[in-house]
Amino acid sequence: MLSLLALAIAPGAAITIYIYSRDKYDREPLKPLLISFLLGMVATAPAILIQTLLKPVLFLHFPDFDIWYYFLLSFIIVACSEEGSKFLMLRSYAYRNQAFNEPFDGIIYSVMISMGFATLENIGYVLNYGFKTGIIRMFLSVPSHAAFAVLIGYHVGLAKFDAPHAIKHIVKGFLLAVFFHGAFDFFLLLQGSSQVKKYIPNWSLIACALVAWYIAIRMSVKSIKLHQELSRLQHIKNNEAFPEEV
Repeated sequence: MLSLLALAIAPGAAITIYIYSRDKYDREPLKPLLISFLLGMVATAPAILIQTLLKPVLFLHFPDFDIWYYFLLSFIIVACSEEGSKFLMLRSYAYRNQAFNEPFDGIIYSVMISMGFATLENIGYVLNYGFKTGIIRMFLSVPSHAAFAVLIGYHVGLAKFDAPHAIKHIVKGFLLAVFFHGAFDFFLLLQGSSQVKKYIPNWSLIACALVAWYIAIRMSVKSIKLHQELSRLQHIKNNEAFPEEV
């Protein structure tokens, strides 16, 4: 039991520490980071509620579990509810916090919220389905949550300091997160469709899911580097404006 719990917590903890270590120039205070992580856990509640209410409705309209069932389930019910719940926490708390004072902070707080969400979700999966599930989710599901968080956090960071185009940045980030989240889930869930299995082998669907996962990871790494560079330039500018006394 304790080993499974440790396995479930480990990937979220590792990603949290990694992202925190990338914040080199103006480290965030621990209190808002911890609150953001806890809010990520809270965000699982509205996501679960939305999915619980909408899945039966979807089944009534698509009782044969055809491709449209899995498409709407993946992109609309799962991706929108989960990314929407996490964004709600990011926008209502971290975005308003005075510690959010540079674009990179959008990534920091978004990932903290996402790791709170993913960690609680992961505990449920691992305790119910065991060690193998924990290993798979360690390398795929939890990092994917982090990647989606970076994509939306990058654009929220831009929005915070570009008020005239804030809505544009936020919508773009949210849609990117939903798209890659939905695509990853869609190809994996399609393995449950008997209609699709007739024409497409499971390994092809898994490969498509991994392509979506890989692109999201690559984009998130690039986003981190871009905001790190912005932080570096802002740090230099601040030091030039307010040089330290010798």
